[in-house]
Amino acid sequence: MVSKPPAGDPVQDAPQVTPPQHAAAGLPAVGHTLRIAREQMGSLRTARTLLKVNQKDGFDCPGCAWPEEDKRHVAEFCENGAKAVAEEATLRRVTPEFFAAHPVADLAERSGYWLGQQGRITQPMFLPEGGDRYEPVTWERAFGILAEELRALDSPDEALFYTSGRTSNEAAFLLQLFAREFGTNNLPDCSNMCHESSGSALTETIGVGKGSVSLEDLHRADLIVVAGQNPGTNHPRMLSALEKAKAAGARIISVNPLPEAGLERFKNPQTPLGMVRGAALTDLFLQIRIGGDQALFRLLNKLVLETPGAVDEEFVREHTHGYEEFAAAAGEADWDETLAATGLERSEIERALKMVLASERTIVCWAMGLTQHKHSVPTIREVVNLLLLRGNIGRPGAGVCPVRGHSNVQGDRTMGIFERPAPAFLDALDKEFGIVSPRHHGFDVVRSIQALRDGEAKVFFAMGGNFVGATPDTEVTEAAMRRARLTVHVSTKLNRSHAVTGTRALILPTLGRTDKDVQKAGRQFVTVEDSMGLVHASRGNLPPASPYLLSEPAIVARMARAVLGEASATPWEEFEADYARIRDRIARVVPGFEDFNARLAADPGGFALPHAPRDERRFPTKTGKANFTAAPVEYPRVPEGRLLLQTLRSHDQYNTTIYGLDDRYRGIKGGRRVVLVHPEDAAALGLADGAYADLVSEWTDGVERRAPGFRVVHYPTARGCAAAYYPETNVLVPLESTADVSNTPASKSVIVRLEQSPST
Repeated sequence: MVSKPPAGDPVQDAPQVTPPQHAAAGLPAVGHTLRIAREQMGSLRTARTLLKVNQKDGFDCPGCAWPEEDKRHVAEFCENGAKAVAEEATLRRVTPEFFAAHPVADLAERSGYWLGQQGRITQPMFLPEGGDRYEPVTWERAFGILAEELRALDSPDEALFYTSGRTSNEAAFLLQLFAREFGTNNLPDCSNMCHESSGSALTETIGVGKGSVSLEDLHRADLIVVAGQNPGTNHPRMLSALEKAKAAGARIISVNPLPEAGLERFKNPQTPLGMVRGAALTDLFLQIRIGGDQALFRLLNKLVLETPGAVDEEFVREHTHGYEEFAAAAGEADWDETLAATGLERSEIERALKMVLASERTIVCWAMGLTQHKHSVPTIREVVNLLLLRGNIGRPGAGVCPVRGHSNVQGDRTMGIFERPAPAFLDALDKEFGIVSPRHHGFDVVRSIQALRDGEAKVFFAMGGNFVGATPDTEVTEAAMRRARLTVHVSTKLNRSHAVTGTRALILPTLGRTDKDVQKAGRQFVTVEDSMGLVHASRGNLPPASPYLLSEPAIVARMARAVLGEASATPWEEFEADYARIRDRIARVVPGFEDFNARLAADPGGFALPHAPRDERRFPTKTGKANFTAAPVEYPRVPEGRLLLQTLRSHDQYNTTIYGLDDRYRGIKGGRRVVLVHPEDAAALGLADGAYADLVSEWTDGVERRAPGFRVVHYPTARGCAAAYYPETNVLVPLESTADVSNTPASKSVIVRLEQSPST
């Protein structure tokens, strides 16, 4: 039975805490999945929808970007994927009557959980200048408002066009085309906040800013290192791949400040034995201090160099550059400094070394735990150094595996959503469409917020996502957004960003992945690219939530026609009518997409994009070879009486979407304002389990950033470290605290002090 959305925000004053669990999935995951799905969709719709998730004739899960095997399970989804689908396919609706009853000031007081639970937005909504609530608006008028504001700008660079990772290839290609025809490269995207560090490091070292492995490689690996990643919550279907690799003889090293249930034991709900017993996954758990990863990999590299016969000398000689400088730097690695930086025991690192040396095929996987630090880019370069030393790139069962979080974040970048596009891409785009794209770089996410804050940008357009909820330094970001003349959000559901507006604001409701998309040329499908570079189709099967919804490609096409007018020779109307025409153009602009439509028709499972290091052991870098690098070792230094905080997700959460108030694997129920602290650190700070504390971050600008009223949970974190959920703790992350090179917010290494506060 479908339940009604909550009328008021649930009280989170006293979350219940039990010991953390040591296994993921199993019967509890199945039960939780079905309960959430029925609450949002009802039983019949649940079956009709979930059986189409990640199927060749179905739709791509709107959650993570983990790939599928060619042979699909009947239930090809995980618990959190099912939650994402249920939230989108919900029968709850947000109508104009809802907005009439809830002024923007009221929405701004609500939690992200409450906003998301209200349901699908059914009509375009407009907040006029001086108005206190959104009111319905026609699509024609909405695009007219957009055109008014964009045409009134003194420069195209006063507009920002943000893209969420849920956006399809077709919509992303159209959006970047429109932005460049309009005259700007201001195309910030969610990758700026997550794997930008990975792309920066990999482009420099191997020439391609993407992972180099396939699922088959994972299944064939001898050793898999999972660093700074929690697949049990963030990419649960990855656990099946790890289970299969273990069954084939692989060993797994987990490197993380927190023990995570999913990497301890996986109870596979696809098999009876898996449901009952499960499979132990991690062979060696290195409970590293936050930010100590570069030091760890640097020392491992030194030890490999010192081991006779351990270096793949032929690979290094034939395929790499910079070995001598790297080897000299690695030789300076110091045991005492490494132990201080990592918090590990010498015996643990020696055991890891033995596993590295025993492996002929090694894969290193990572996520935000490596990418959101000041020194993230050199850390990932150091990972690449280890793989290059042993010849583990361009070999079956080996390579780099940055695990992307959102379902098409990688595809959006492939389509040209990038503030620093390659000249060759712009040349191809200009030749195809007869335009002159700007060559100067645009703004990434952090620079976009600064531009809004400083009055350099005046119109903000978001294709999906929850920009305000995802970005750092919440008070600064919200003040910056409120300085805009117009904020526009293409959305399926409500979130915090709709309540933090410019002088005027638009909400443009769009079709979701689960929705059937019919245009003038007939039923349409879109495409996505997964975390391993496979491109495939996605076809929704449900009637749209409202007759007033437009698809993402249609919204971009109509915006372009309204703004550019007859001066544009681009066939925007044709693109809206038939997405195959968009794919024809993609095929002529983006390498690897030749015969795009024909290849999709020939294989419903899609196709793999070329990857020169993986496919040919060819490295398209500036040197023409894979590059060893030698950067100084960095790690956070934390003053006495302070802790190093990482922001993270709960298990009832996907990015900024909050499905519930529990974190089942970590033993948290009924609240999100908790901070996980090692018992000995808490004792030294005089904080009992169950005490309440304000989290106050410390940064070089001297500004006090405070997140009040967090329940202290004594938890087995690494010593000197703490953890708490975002977006509640984004307020603590300074806007200028970013990774070198990539400019990614350093949300995983925030120095904080804990000040005891009364219970809230």
